[in-house]
Amino acid sequence: MAGPPTIKDIERRAYQLWQQAGMPDGRDQEFYLEAERQLREELVRHELRTPDTL
Repeated sequence: MAGPPTIKDIERRAYQLWQQAGMPDGRDQEFYLEAERQLREELVRHELRTPDTL
């Protein structure tokens, strides 16, 4: 992924998380926020990589 996560990226990850959790009702926002957090964290980890840490 190049740049910050898009809404589609977040929705895709949220759907995966929702499926993994057994597709519970009424927790849409929870999964969306968790997906957004995960994707932003992955972006930061990727940006922190330097040739010395690869």
